[in-house]
Amino acid sequence: MAGTVAIIGRPNVGKSTLFNRLVGKKLALVDDRPGVTRDRREGEARLGDLTFNIVDTAGLEEADEASLAGRMRAQTEAAIADADVILFVVDVRAGLTPTDRAFADVVRRSGKPVVLLANKAEGGKGIEGAYEAFGLGLGDPVPISAEHGEGLGELYDALEALLPREPEEDEDEVEEVEEADRPVRVAIVGRPNAGKSTLVNRMLGEERLLTGPEAGITRDTISLDWDWRGRRVKLFDTAGMRKRARVEDKLEKLSVADGLRAVRFADVVVVLLDATIPFEKQDLTIVDLVEREGRALVIGLNKWDLVADRPGLLKELKEEASRLLAQVKGVPVVPLSGLAGEGIDVLMKAVFAAHDVWNRRVSTAQLNRWLGDMLASHPPPAVAGRRIKIRYMTQVKARPPHFAIFGNQLQELPRSYTRYLVNGLREAFDLPGVPIRLSLRTGKNPYEKGSRQ
Repeated sequence: MAGTVAIIGRPNVGKSTLFNRLVGKKLALVDDRPGVTRDRREGEARLGDLTFNIVDTAGLEEADEASLAGRMRAQTEAAIADADVILFVVDVRAGLTPTDRAFADVVRRSGKPVVLLANKAEGGKGIEGAYEAFGLGLGDPVPISAEHGEGLGELYDALEALLPREPEEDEDEVEEVEEADRPVRVAIVGRPNAGKSTLVNRMLGEERLLTGPEAGITRDTISLDWDWRGRRVKLFDTAGMRKRARVEDKLEKLSVADGLRAVRFADVVVVLLDATIPFEKQDLTIVDLVEREGRALVIGLNKWDLVADRPGLLKELKEEASRLLAQVKGVPVVPLSGLAGEGIDVLMKAVFAAHDVWNRRVSTAQLNRWLGDMLASHPPPAVAGRRIKIRYMTQVKARPPHFAIFGNQLQELPRSYTRYLVNGLREAFDLPGVPIRLSLRTGKNPYEKGSRQ
């Protein structure tokens, strides 16, 4: 990608709307109230034949450094320092404010190339308001409407002159490299204030995400590229998930929906628990969600530095996980401290091990030898005087492991017997901690001549 472009401006001028327009997806949360965006959010933007990294930032505000608003401003200033080009956005409907003028000076002092965007300039009144932006001394304003997609041609012209061009690559080669070297997608989820952002910052080795004692700081799901011991990882930091009954605010609903979307697109999900109050009902609900979505799972016990009797407690919590999380029996439980940086290597080893299990395939021959032994030691029950007959088994797919059983009257097979088979599969083929899918298909062996599935 040809450079990094940061979108800067005071709260509620339409920065996230512009970000979504340029990436072509509704990645950033958008709401009428100011201050929705808190962390820096990055995406791949396309404008005509230009491709570049785009960064959405929190609104610039005057605030004490230790306050939440002050920490948000520090994140925005970091984005300015890392950017190649700055898009300074003003709201022409509201007119210029003292805050616009103050932060125009901040942008000017950065020495970075700046494109001044007069947003919400749709219609004649909006165009007239755009001329007021000349007073900021940042050059000619580009009138746009991020909401309606107006003015993007002029924005293209401005960026084309400032962004470097990259040599074109053969598309087939790019697709092959991307498929072979695709990063493992890891989503960090959990209740509010479990320490998710603190853990991700420690992984990255920098204060990339906004953290603090306040619960619910994270709103957007933030994706970040990381390299762990030569292996590529895409981390997703998500908003805390409270009980559904407690979620009334529209913005919190959007944040939780964003987190659920991250779970659906992840390969491995780390459910982060607070080790001082582990296995709350909401923790179990989140694990159920991950299992239903078919993702590989790792349990992280964060704030491990705050607990006493660590060996005894760890043994107790692993036994509790085995009892409470029977649907993902054998799930790895990793003690760690995001604040102290302890246990991150152990966590990542568990993540990659879970990813390998999630991708595992078992040959048909192995499955049917195992099935024969299972049926011999514990045959299916009889229904209405007729024995349920299981004839054959095969693996349909991986990610997660999905098996199909063929036979007669399988619709009458008790749930206890399917659990017996699933637990046997997990133990015999070393499939701990991942969801296992089992389909029951009535019919003949599909590999017999002349048979139809």
